[in-house]
Amino acid sequence: FLTIYISGFGITAGAHRLWSHRAYKAKWPLRLILVFLFTITGQRHVYIWALDHRVHHKYSETDADPHNAKRGFLFSHVGWLVLTPHPSVVEKRKAVDMSDLEEDQIVMWQKKLYPLLFFLFVIFFPVAIPVYYWNETIWNSFWVNFNSRFCITLNIAFFVNSVAHMWGQKPYDRYISPVENLAVSLAALGEGWHNYHHVFPWDYRTGELGNAYNPSTTFIDFFAKIGWAYDLKFASNKMIARRAQKSGDGSHVWGYGDSDIAKEDLEELVKMEDSKDN
Repeated sequence: FLTIYISGFGITAGAHRLWSHRAYKAKWPLRLILVFLFTITGQRHVYIWALDHRVHHKYSETDADPHNAKRGFLFSHVGWLVLTPHPSVVEKRKAVDMSDLEEDQIVMWQKKLYPLLFFLFVIFFPVAIPVYYWNETIWNSFWVNFNSRFCITLNIAFFVNSVAHMWGQKPYDRYISPVENLAVSLAALGEGWHNYHHVFPWDYRTGELGNAYNPSTTFIDFFAKIGWAYDLKFASNKMIARRAQKSGDGSHVWGYGDSDIAKEDLEELVKMEDSKDN
């Protein structure tokens, strides 16, 4: 469970908030830690994870959404990984700009060596360490530290795609399906504040309340204090109140720099950056 919990930051703070949404920037030591933790989770390489996630946000709950929740719980939870993707998904994957990740040498290194890295960090080391250091049997270690751990990690992540698109509150935009779900946030290190996240996907906190039931935000804040994380983007109280009052129109953006960010939000973000620089 310690491995599950710690490696989860590679998904939440790494593949999701850093690489998919560019919600903050990270120096190479933090990026290396995050890619290492993400590899342990076994959720494919960062590049394809971020690609699908950007497509998901850009075309959420349409045929082009890789795990379209409108196709039902089982499809959005796991079916999308084992079924042939909709032609629209294949088409939109080709259209998403991934140049920022292609310029990240750590991301591309992991992509190139992923099969070997998967074997070493998802199977070999988790199974071998208990056998070597405290005489666990290979059979027990394999079923606990690979099969069970891998299964739990995957399903926690899948809950964000399924449960967090179905059951919960919608305080920021009632016209979209993503919801606020406390149980998912507790399990997924703060990723269950999904109605907020789909409204403000470039906010590094992925939730209005910052560190409340959101260990991933605390993780990023720690590295910001030592200078490894910087340029943290977040929605101001005025932005949040404005969106909550008007409930939005359901438009979806994947992260900072996307052309679909509301004009007034982008202007305020620029002002916030200018005030920090001064």
